[in-house]
Amino acid sequence: MKKFKFLFVIALLIFAWNESGACTSAIITGRLTPDGRPLLWKHRDTGEDNNRIEHFKGKRYNFTALVNSPDKGGVIWIGTNSAGFSIMNTASYNLKDDDVKEMDREGELMFDALSECKNIQEFEQFLKKRKKPMGVEANFGVIDSEGGAAYFETNNNTYRKVDVNDLSVAPEGYLVYTNYSYTGRFNEGMGYIRYQNARDIVSKKAIDMNITPEWIFNSLSRNFYHSLMGINLLDKDFSPERGSGWVVDQDFIPRKSSTASVIVQGVKPGENVEMVTMWVVLGYPPAGIAVPVWVKSGDLLPTVLVKKSDDYMNAFACDEALKLKYKTFSLKRGSGGRYMYFPLIYNSNGDGYMQILDNFERSLFSESNKMLEKWRKEGLNIAEVKEFNNSADEIVKEAYQSVTQSLGL
Repeated sequence: MKKFKFLFVIALLIFAWNESGACTSAIITGRLTPDGRPLLWKHRDTGEDNNRIEHFKGKRYNFTALVNSPDKGGVIWIGTNSAGFSIMNTASYNLKDDDVKEMDREGELMFDALSECKNIQEFEQFLKKRKKPMGVEANFGVIDSEGGAAYFETNNNTYRKVDVNDLSVAPEGYLVYTNYSYTGRFNEGMGYIRYQNARDIVSKKAIDMNITPEWIFNSLSRNFYHSLMGINLLDKDFSPERGSGWVVDQDFIPRKSSTASVIVQGVKPGENVEMVTMWVVLGYPPAGIAVPVWVKSGDLLPTVLVKKSDDYMNAFACDEALKLKYKTFSLKRGSGGRYMYFPLIYNSNGDGYMQILDNFERSLFSESNKMLEKWRKEGLNIAEVKEFNNSADEIVKEAYQSVTQSLGL
């Protein structure tokens, strides 16, 4: 039976079509985390492969955010500010109710929100006052330092607030969003299978009330579970190694179009907002390593996450992850670009690049958590952050050197 199901799955994948330019996200309230701190997660899918981290000085608040590497400012895709307010988005495709042509201004809206907003209440006022039409069709996910957690399903002229702390709305303590809105037109939009993928995975873990950033990266951003077909490519029963190793990239959370995965770990009400931590994976998430950043450190960021120079706007960590992605999706002719060679990512020998990088990321998480525990008691120490950033840079560079040597790239 398993063999028949495996062959059936492969047949379905062969005829699949790749959905690009979409994201998967979740807000996890402190009810489900071991330390009571909320988590804001965005797994980004977009046509721009190159992402990096940048720090900005805003009108009221400074902020650190994910940007497209070629951008010159004014646009961000997830970030957090010095007041502890954080925001991200997923595109929605079932809200627009007008013929406005000038759209896709979500990045500008989020840039301005981080610059101006202290909490969710101010963000709601920000939306009310913003010039209409806003040029957006999106689900904006936000958390703040006061315990607020909500999505705002937003189109050009209106919005609907979906409170993740409301037990009647999110009885399990979390919400997942992809590329449709709950209050939008029924059965329109995109990302229904990805939604169910994430929902299935999180609902099982929610029982433990032990969801962490590390778990999200490994269990969501790097998980090749497919809810519709009932398979997981990481499971030996459905491993592509049972065939040629090639498989079509369709409706998994990590996809060819995935360019970053970012988690903002908030603070509990009354805690020092300096301790809001943004964990960043650049490039293709299965080929990336999570590195933390803090707004207070300003431009003092790990060098692997920022532009190499004014003449070369890409980040080292993103470049290295993309090299591995391009090797994975190496077929060029015809429809070959939709196929990935999965044993390069993960295999039974334990030497797929995702497996090799995991050992280094574990080390980085261990070192990070020790420093976080110390700083939560004593306050964020900039000199220690600088030392930590240097260590993180070394771990990331050593990790990719190890992959290169192991795979003979």
